[in-house]
Amino acid sequence: MRAPESDRGRIALLLVLAGAVTVFTATVPLLRDWFDLRVYYGTVHTWLHHGGRIYDYHVPGTAYGFTYPPFAAVAMAPMALVGLHTAIVLALLLNLAALAAVLRLLAGPDARRIGWYGWALTLCGLALFEPLRDTFSFGQVNLVLLALVLADGHLLATGRDRRAGAGIGLAAAVKLTPALFIGLLLLAGRRRAAAVATAVAVGATGLAYAVAPDASRYYWTEALWDTSRVGRLDYVSNQSVQGVLARLGVTDRPAWAMAAVIVLAVWAWRSRRALAAGDWPAAVALTGLTACLVSPITWVHHLVWLLPSFVVLVRTGHARVAGALYAVMCTSVVWLWFHDASGVDGFLGSNLYTWITLGLLFGLPVGQPRAARPFLTRSAQATAAAPSTAAAAMAPATGHPDPPPAAS
Repeated sequence: MRAPESDRGRIALLLVLAGAVTVFTATVPLLRDWFDLRVYYGTVHTWLHHGGRIYDYHVPGTAYGFTYPPFAAVAMAPMALVGLHTAIVLALLLNLAALAAVLRLLAGPDARRIGWYGWALTLCGLALFEPLRDTFSFGQVNLVLLALVLADGHLLATGRDRRAGAGIGLAAAVKLTPALFIGLLLLAGRRRAAAVATAVAVGATGLAYAVAPDASRYYWTEALWDTSRVGRLDYVSNQSVQGVLARLGVTDRPAWAMAAVIVLAVWAWRSRRALAAGDWPAAVALTGLTACLVSPITWVHHLVWLLPSFVVLVRTGHARVAGALYAVMCTSVVWLWFHDASGVDGFLGSNLYTWITLGLLFGLPVGQPRAARPFLTRSAQATAAAPSTAAAAMAPATGHPDPPPAAS
């Protein structure tokens, strides 16, 4: 089928696609009714208006409550000033702004060349992506954290090293898994940025301790280690390595720790190869993949961290592979094994998103020729061209049915 060449034809095609996306979104996926946002809102509202404790709140009729570090509650405190419906609207606007930032950072110099038609097609495709759908309909924070991490990458890529690190530090203070990007900075020898990120994360955590000392002590000594507060490890939405093991009936921590160490070793090996070639987009993408794999619980909506990997595949000439994997993650297929993940079909099907993430960790192209990596700005390319500073530039690489597990 030939693509329309006139603006009128393109608009007609977009209207058809938008209609199909709307029908799909309204009938196929399970919309999440802002569940996680209601956890955030109820937590801060109870804490600030009624003197309740952050980790004692539960959504009425459920056993699910706040699971993030205390700084996340401090950052979300302004929600206590508005009603729930206003908070939902503000969360939608924030996520839209974060998505725009992520797309701009991932597109890099190609942003203008994509044009209005290309961006419209991209948005239609993104509306089908299950992790993105869930991020919006849960009222989740994943896109905001991804934007913070990629913003730091942009600063490093454009030579503004002195400002870099704060985004990663803030993301790590809100949610622990982005702390792996501090490890990436250390692997790359970017000690200043790693120090800034660590200082910001520690400072934000200290601020939370000053504001809510009891909640901070409870979180870091008890809640952090109790994964049952977040949800069942074997729940089909948990697409981490730990989720795979739990669905096999293996729940002991040593087995998960060993698997996590192996995954981290593969990440370090592949990321060092990427960094040695100045291929920061691949290194950042690999780190996002690994964070999803080693986290004890990675709900489907956390997998927005795979978006940089799909962009790397497209940029390195593997668009068909990217399209096929992306299409699978638009189908909500893992939910077919919601009630029963036993047998070979259950092992393969219920963990399908984990297999995709693992496959990308092992198979994502790294060290591609610089001409194939237009994420890098000209200044970053010039820096990467010097053998002694091959890793001196960083650029962005970049459902669960009721009752859902706790916000995470």
